[in-house]
Amino acid sequence: MARSPEEWLRQARHEMRSALYLLGGRRNVHAVFMCHLAVEKALKALYHKKTGAVPPKHHNLLYFVQHLSLDPPGDLLLALGKLNRMSIVTRYPDDLRKLQRTITAARAAEFVRAGQEALRWLRRTFSAL
Repeated sequence: MARSPEEWLRQARHEMRSALYLLGGRRNVHAVFMCHLAVEKALKALYHKKTGAVPPKHHNLLYFVQHLSLDPPGDLLLALGKLNRMSIVTRYPDDLRKLQRTITAARAAEFVRAGQEALRWLRRTFSAL
């Protein structure tokens, strides 16, 4: 876990590309999971750069937003909250078939779009430090 902040960010971009690939292949549950992972890694990049410390092993996006005193623009905080709630559900589904029916292509696309917006904002924030 001794990654550099830049490595965290590279991995975040890679995970988002994977989310887009999975979305295109109609693997909606996994697309949402990878989207969450992308945003999580971008937040960890920012955490590492801003604090100089290795990020804690949390998956909670809002923990990092709050801990870093971030103020996401527009409805991005709400979108991050929704994506945050999908972390455990997509990571450890109780019933995969039910979850696959729940996370439609349109719903997965919304999560991925919000994740892309979050990554753009986090990269700008990262560059400004």
